[in-house]
Amino acid sequence: MGYSLPLFLGFLTASAGITPPGLINMTAAKVGVTEGRTRALIFALGATIVVLIQTFVAVVFAEFIDRNPKIIILLREIGFAIFLALTLYFFYLGGRIKEPKAEIKLHSKRSRFFLGMLLSALNFFPIPFYVFISVTLASYNLFSFTNPFITCFVIGSGFGAFFAFYCYIAFFKRMESRTEFILKHMNYIIGTLTGIVAMLTFFNILEYYWNAP
Repeated sequence: MGYSLPLFLGFLTASAGITPPGLINMTAAKVGVTEGRTRALIFALGATIVVLIQTFVAVVFAEFIDRNPKIIILLREIGFAIFLALTLYFFYLGGRIKEPKAEIKLHSKRSRFFLGMLLSALNFFPIPFYVFISVTLASYNLFSFTNPFITCFVIGSGFGAFFAFYCYIAFFKRMESRTEFILKHMNYIIGTLTGIVAMLTFFNILEYYWNAP
């Protein structure tokens, strides 16, 4: 495998994972609106560095998992149960009347870089996300647990994360009306995505047991 594939996969997974509105990217957008693009980019850089560390830790952990096929199928079964539960949960939340949430207020103006690192470090979702992604890609021979591949994948994830943050910072005002719609229906959107992942995981589990000796 060349260097372009892991760079592309890292970029794609990171940008796709960060694109849905969340605390970090919405905070980056608000910093851009209230304090200027430069401070927002510094904030995004701090958050991106933590994403790089989290991705590396996840891939190294996934390498151990990939060497044990029984652990992989067990994780897929657990993942199916979790994604199915999340699907039901988010569709349940989507049907409830939502109360307006308080806007994010940023009090500290000393260092947007460390604020970005802090908020990103408090988000533990990227680690299991990249473990699942790397193991799944490896099962389809699209991921190699070699040092050059891992390095390129991590670098690609950094570019993808920063690109997603930059899009929020640069185009937030233009996307504000659409973002409001997305936030309003976010539970249904996430529920649909987790439902698709649950179905794919379920079929993958069936295929494994069907082909098992």
